Amino acid sequence: MPFYHKLGEIPPKRHTQFRQADGSLYREQLMSTKGFSDIYSLTYHINPPTQVTRVEKIRDIVIEKEDSGALKHRHFFGNRVELSGDAIDSRQVLMFNSDVSLAISKPTTEMNYYYRNGDCDEVLFVHEGEGVLETIFGNLPYHKGDYLMIPVGTTYRVVMNSPSRFFVIESASMIKTPRRYRNEHGQLEEHSPFCERDIRPPSELITHDEKGEFEVRVKSRNMLHSYIFDFHPLDVVGWDGYLFPYAFNIDDFEPITGRLHQPPPVHQTFEAAGFVICSFVPRLYDYHPLSIPAPYYHSNIESDEVLYYVDGNFMSRKGIEEGSITLHPMGIPHGPHPGTIEKSIGAKETQELAVMVDTFKPLHIAKVAHGVEDTNYMYSWLPPKA
Repeated sequence: MPFYHKLGEIPPKRHTQFRQADGSLYREQLMSTKGFSDIYSLTYHINPPTQVTRVEKIRDIVIEKEDSGALKHRHFFGNRVELSGDAIDSRQVLMFNSDVSLAISKPTTEMNYYYRNGDCDEVLFVHEGEGVLETIFGNLPYHKGDYLMIPVGTTYRVVMNSPSRFFVIESASMIKTPRRYRNEHGQLEEHSPFCERDIRPPSELITHDEKGEFEVRVKSRNMLHSYIFDFHPLDVVGWDGYLFPYAFNIDDFEPITGRLHQPPPVHQTFEAAGFVICSFVPRLYDYHPLSIPAPYYHSNIESDEVLYYVDGNFMSRKGIEEGSITLHPMGIPHGPHPGTIEKSIGAKETQELAVMVDTFKPLHIAKVAHGVEDTNYMYSWLPPKA
């Protein structure tokens, strides 16, 4: 995230001696992106982060994709997928390509280890629940509607205070705020639908100095690995920099409206190299006297459009429920369901809440998604039978 933050104790000058009470050095670690050429943070550890006592491969990570079939619009009942395990093991990927994977997670058990994604930035959208994201950068409390932004290489654990459900986005590239909303210095500009005040960095740094056996599971190169340490992995006494996890709540996104229907880019919240993330939030409708609030039919010629339905009544769709996921692929047009255009005329506002992911490469569908698919969705634009 392009603003400076720090927690805990750090030396006045980087790369200089910083000693513990017994005279030994704290271990400085650079957390950097794009080698040494992009944003970074410096963390100071009680123990050397390289001091591993045991390592082993746990398993390969393989997602079985469906066989190629006819190009069509798809609808999956995401909340009907049977999930079990902790916040990592319960993840079920439903769609993916080389840039991004989209999964759902509903943990049934707590994590008894820490986790690090060595390949991807992660977004955990909190559909429901409250808890704490424990990280090497400090604790980050979460609640319903939060986007939890976790940079690649961050060691963390999800601790639930109540049953939680997540929409999980993994990105092969850095996830950032949209370029058009930032000035040349990286600050969010006045016309941005949110600003730095809305972003919550870690609020409390708890330094652990326990000895014992602690596991960190690392996802890397399509494998899951186990690293065992004889000290607690969250042994950071202080850090500073521009790279850190943070939370942004979807309720803090201020919608952009106009006299006529506004296209999806006005809802954009984040971007990466191969996709964008948008937030559809409660908002006033268009105020031209002849406006049609429902979206017009459109073809995403060069992008696949995924909508994750969170709450409310999505006025242009029928047969959708909380947790539904729709895919409108590039190459064929889509738009409002029959009857929704006329019904929208004269309406003043919408209470819909949804997360949209537009990808610039076609998405593959995981075979497991077939078990919760609405197979009639492609034909839901047909007029009702007399």
